Amino acid sequence: MSLVEFEVGKNASVPTAPLTVLREDDTADPALMPEVSDEDLRAIYRTMIQTRTLDERMVTLQRQGRIAFYMQSTGEEATTVGSAYALRPGDWIFPCYREQGAYLWRGATVQEMAHQCYGNYLDYTKGRQMPVHYSFRHLNIVSVSSPLMTQVPHAVGTAWAMKLRKDPYVTMTYFGEGSTSEGDFHVAMNFAGVYKTPTVFFLRNNGWAISTPASVQTASENFAMKANAYGFEGVQVDGNDVLAVIVATRRAVDKALRGEGPTLIEALTYRVGAHSTSDDPSGYRTEDHVSPWRDKDPVQRFQRFLAKRGLWSPEWEAELQERFKQEILEAIEVAEKTPGPAPETIFEDVYAEKPRFLQEQEAELMESLQQTKAEGAR
Repeated sequence: MSLVEFEVGKNASVPTAPLTVLREDDTADPALMPEVSDEDLRAIYRTMIQTRTLDERMVTLQRQGRIAFYMQSTGEEATTVGSAYALRPGDWIFPCYREQGAYLWRGATVQEMAHQCYGNYLDYTKGRQMPVHYSFRHLNIVSVSSPLMTQVPHAVGTAWAMKLRKDPYVTMTYFGEGSTSEGDFHVAMNFAGVYKTPTVFFLRNNGWAISTPASVQTASENFAMKANAYGFEGVQVDGNDVLAVIVATRRAVDKALRGEGPTLIEALTYRVGAHSTSDDPSGYRTEDHVSPWRDKDPVQRFQRFLAKRGLWSPEWEAELQERFKQEILEAIEVAEKTPGPAPETIFEDVYAEKPRFLQEQEAELMESLQQTKAEGAR
């Protein structure tokens, strides 16, 4: 089967089987296998393990009351690591809120992420964001925003600017299938289609928008075919197959760089865990929904593929597990000892010169804090 057969929407008769590279015998389809060195294959797996280890530890921290909130990406690591792998360093990412794997692949450190989750003064957003709402300006990763889909028009607008400036880069934006019910999705898709912006729309269809199932988000046969309404290509890919994700994303990036416009990638995966640490999925789904997807775990599938190629061993796995657990423990220790942002920083970063009313409020706050401190010392 060729790649073009995975394009959906231009013809309703086109098969909608998702693009898949990993086969049931744990080998790769030679006709679709992307060019990835053995070194990179191991690095991709390493990042997937690092992502899962980070998520598990952060959820535990939230349950212990040491951070306020967290959103894990368990079971979806292939979508984020694989898609980020297909980008170049100069490309821009406009994330949703479950892209830890993409951040780690691009070079974000566990320490940086721990600082953000604790909201201390080394957090790039100075403690103004919820935990897990990262921002890495030095990596061309724009801040997470809790309101749904606000990042998608931004990604398209930035891509339009790149095209006007003839910058040789693309923007990639992540979102869930539930977000396609938002108006911003259609506004962004239409603009991108009309102006052929170099944008990769990465739709992670994990089955749930908190407690709302994907089945009530659209009457269409699938989400990828929505691209057809806006005049560009939509592709379905097995989101638990990291090699297939690389193929689909690399193809979309190459096409955008040729000036042929955007692509909508629908990655079929499943949210194995809760939506967030504020959610209890047992209230709206049973284990019968989840267990089939545990058998399709993207980390385990890729591990078996690597083992078959002689690139994985139990000893290496044990080394990775221990290394990342230790890395996270050390990062947490540093983050917990790092003080919070100074109170006056809440008045920074909006105006180049503070207007008088802000100066008055800052002075009043600082005076109040001084009085409180003096009263406490008596």
